Amino acid sequence: MATRVVLVTMDTLRNDALGCYGNPRGLTPFMDSLCASSVRFTRAYSTGPYTQAAFPGLLCSSFYLDYGQPKGLAPERELLSEVLNRKEITTAGFHSNPYICSYFGWNRGWSMFYDSMEEDVDLMVPYIKGDTINRKVDDWLGSFVAQGPDRPLFLWVHYMDIHEPYVPARKYLDMVDPSVTISQERMFELFKSVLLPRKGDRETAALFRTLYDAHVREVDDYVKGLFEILSNRGLAEDTTVILTADHGDEFGDHGGLSHDDTMYDELVRVPLLIYRSSISEGSVYEKLASTLDIAPTVTGLFGISPPDKFQGLNLFPLEEYSRIGCHGEALDQKAKKGGDLSRDTYFYVEGYDKAIYRAYSDTWELYDLAVDPAERKNLSGDKVRLAPLRERILPRVKRWEK
Repeated sequence: MATRVVLVTMDTLRNDALGCYGNPRGLTPFMDSLCASSVRFTRAYSTGPYTQAAFPGLLCSSFYLDYGQPKGLAPERELLSEVLNRKEITTAGFHSNPYICSYFGWNRGWSMFYDSMEEDVDLMVPYIKGDTINRKVDDWLGSFVAQGPDRPLFLWVHYMDIHEPYVPARKYLDMVDPSVTISQERMFELFKSVLLPRKGDRETAALFRTLYDAHVREVDDYVKGLFEILSNRGLAEDTTVILTADHGDEFGDHGGLSHDDTMYDELVRVPLLIYRSSISEGSVYEKLASTLDIAPTVTGLFGISPPDKFQGLNLFPLEEYSRIGCHGEALDQKAKKGGDLSRDTYFYVEGYDKAIYRAYSDTWELYDLAVDPAERKNLSGDKVRLAPLRERILPRVKRWEK
């Protein structure tokens, strides 16, 4: 049974940004080094392509549209923090994403909850940066340790720094591509004039990816800093660390930018590492996994049975993990601010077949990820192959109206 579990989530971190998932640019040297003592899940899927759709899966083990059109955290949902808090486990959360702040109800069940909503931020960096998040974590851990470091602890840390508007510091941009010499003012202008209206060309999309990559390198340093904090506070041993992302980001992969509701793998396939220093040899799990499974895995690590409302599975022991497929869903972010229930989209992956359904246009896509990982060849004309995936998706469509 674990004494401490730390969940590290990184906003908009694509699966293919990490070296341990095949990226050759050396953006994540520290996280890559963790693989020697980690289980690495190669085919982990988020429950949605943006924060509001993804975090109900991560922290509530439930889906975005389970309770109709979202207006903050539905009272029917059960947060992981609430489950652990009832078992007298100290729970602490640190983040700076407004969509998961106290105003929307995400502060339930936390012994300590920092969401930065009362802090001043800059337009170019509209969130609290990871080094500040780490300092706040360190300060709080100091008081936690002073009261007895052997108490069970669940710590959640979320870094926003990879997220647009993509205005990295020169230090990190030089690490990634020193030939890019545009000013931060120009970066921000491109964000406003190109990325926000989603009208960039291939060249600009490539530039955005380079700026994004610089932020990935930056966040790798923050993760390293967090591990150093745990070590300095005497909390590194007997601590399980789960590292993942809420969703990815798009750079023209399918003709778009940022992260809306397209449901392709660049948005919904995420990295997932589970680290423990006592693991002497890392392993790789190549079957499907879902971020829906993180909350029940955490309860399992603490020896607690998950509540009935959790829909995910405990990832451990791996030989008993039995996920067949992965679901995800979203509302069209572009239809109107806050989403539009008349424009809901779904995906389902089983084996290497992946279906995407846009309910508002009644259109299907089908991809064979084994031979077409970039999702270029739509096989939806193969009705026989599509049929079992349709049967999985259709009962979820507008289920709040039934």
